[in-house]
Amino acid sequence: MVTLAEVARHAGVSASTVSYVLSGKRTISAPTRERVEHSIQQLGYHPNAGARALASSKSNIIALMMPLRTDMYVPVMMEIAIAVATTAREHGYDVLLLTGQEGPEAVRRVVGSGLADAMILMDVELDDDRLPLLHEAARPAVLIGLPADTTGLTCVDLDFTATGQLCVEHLAGLGHRELAVVGEAAAVYERRTGFAERTLAGVRERAAGLGLSLLHRPCDGSYESMAGTLARIFDERPGTTGFIVQNEAAIGPMLGLLRQQGRAVPEDVSVVAVCPDQVATQTSVSLTSVAIPAQEMGRRAVELAMEKTARAARPSRTAGNGGAPGGLGADRVELLPPQLTVRASTGPARAF
Repeated sequence: MVTLAEVARHAGVSASTVSYVLSGKRTISAPTRERVEHSIQQLGYHPNAGARALASSKSNIIALMMPLRTDMYVPVMMEIAIAVATTAREHGYDVLLLTGQEGPEAVRRVVGSGLADAMILMDVELDDDRLPLLHEAARPAVLIGLPADTTGLTCVDLDFTATGQLCVEHLAGLGHRELAVVGEAAAVYERRTGFAERTLAGVRERAAGLGLSLLHRPCDGSYESMAGTLARIFDERPGTTGFIVQNEAAIGPMLGLLRQQGRAVPEDVSVVAVCPDQVATQTSVSLTSVAIPAQEMGRRAVELAMEKTARAARPSRTAGNGGAPGGLGADRVELLPPQLTVRASTGPARAF
């Protein structure tokens, strides 16, 4: 393993100069810095993480809190996590992945141990019990998701309220007057998970504004659950012709059940899904859908975390942010606009 002393000899400088180049604690002339950086690259030197953390009070680690739950669609979460890890490496950071459902305890552990320079939180609830600790800790943090109160927080997410509205507008424009939402599992709504609640709010708001009839039924995504959900919808509203599905696991069973019942898509019923493009395009009927921009959300979360980490390193410049070293007083919300792609699953409403 290459040592710092070997880098110093190769560059013709002192070991302390190499250390200052790595830590940025002292100004080093451009020619010297370039010579040291060239030696680091040529020799393949990797600073010891523990020593680097002690010297600079930085760990160069981002903690990604991604609770893995059985009622969530894991592939989307993993796509976000991969984007976080890839972008973090571009900034010279590694990712500490926390997948347990520990809530505030996980935040306490990260903050108390100094394991990470910044945190990214996923699976955000409207009244998330992790948020008070973020404010107290003043540790640079970014949410992938939107709580009810974003004051003092930095968040990035798909605009799920606009997503719900867009789905309704598309179906209404095709003449559908009776709509049903096949939603996430009931537990997702019981936790008041932000993305599900906001999508439903957007659907309800736009449906009411357009005078449309609307049902919402949670579904755990299994074939048996989907069969019961569909039966209930058609029993209560036989004239339902438009479906909005926000549950990736339910899509396949739903299309199969509609086919078994002799209901053609889109001739008899139209289906709009909120799901990744790869899910929408690999079903028996190519689905009209609003895509989940997982990679973009992960990438932006890291970029925002890097901005906050840089501000935390310059406390004199954060005085206007409520005095929080991590810049938590400067709330910033980035909502990515939804994009609906029309495919084969939607068409004009059937006249009854």
